[in-house]
Amino acid sequence: MRILALLLLLAPGLVSVFGIKLMRDSIFAEYYPFLLNAGFQFFIGLILFVLGFAFIGGFIIYRDKKNKYRAIPDEKKSE
Repeated sequence: MRILALLLLLAPGLVSVFGIKLMRDSIFAEYYPFLLNAGFQFFIGLILFVLGFAFIGGFIIYRDKKNKYRAIPDEKKSE
């Protein structure tokens, strides 16, 4: 089951990496033939990066809420 969860998180991570690669390639003038121009390639890369990053961030927030994780724990009053 953990392998399946790892694979589900690996896919958006790879999408984000490909988005960063598209943005980098458009800056250094290495274009893909199926994309129209540098601006369009950069925009598609930005969209892919943001979507992948948002999916991973949403997963982390969902997991933390489910496990009742608090970054700053409440101070318990000693009586």
